[in-house]
Amino acid sequence: MTGIRMRRAARAGLAGLVVAGALLLAGCSNDPLAEQYLSGDSKNYIAGDGTVTEIEPDSRQKPVDFAGTTAEGASVSQTDYTGQVVVLNFWYASCAPCRVEAPQLAKLSEKYDGQGASFLGVNVRDQAPQAISFEENYGIKYPSVIDTDGALQLAFSGEVSPNAVPTTLVIDKEGRVAARILGQVSEPSILDTLIRDTIAEPS
Repeated sequence: MTGIRMRRAARAGLAGLVVAGALLLAGCSNDPLAEQYLSGDSKNYIAGDGTVTEIEPDSRQKPVDFAGTTAEGASVSQTDYTGQVVVLNFWYASCAPCRVEAPQLAKLSEKYDGQGASFLGVNVRDQAPQAISFEENYGIKYPSVIDTDGALQLAFSGEVSPNAVPTTLVIDKEGRVAARILGQVSEPSILDTLIRDTIAEPS
């Protein structure tokens, strides 16, 4: 596929140990679903394999219009992020890999706050109270849209659609999908690089 690069994030035992260590440091080592996932028992969720897809600017699809309502009841749309890079993370509370990656996403969102990139969660299954509880438990300060009707998932359907949970999309300053991580963000440095490179692109 011209203009599209794909690579697979490391899933070997060493990577698993790194993730487990990070989880422990984040104070989430007593999360039974996260522990279940790290032990290889993948129940009740559909996850990708960590494949990273990057799209060169001249090969990206048209800007995506999206809108929704956050767990806190606020309206949000693509116009709220004009001129910014947006990191969209599709998740739900009982998704074990979502729990594993949550502390790292929280850290990255704080790193880029006011630095040209904003994070927005897309909760695909839960009601607002569950989503808010998850955000509080994992120190997530960015909002999440409640997308139980699949409207945002449909808006981003296509070549790099979020067809697994979790999935993380990096949206460029023009509103186009620049990169996708299909599955858990097991190596935060990869997402960090994708965000930084997309911010650095000329407007």
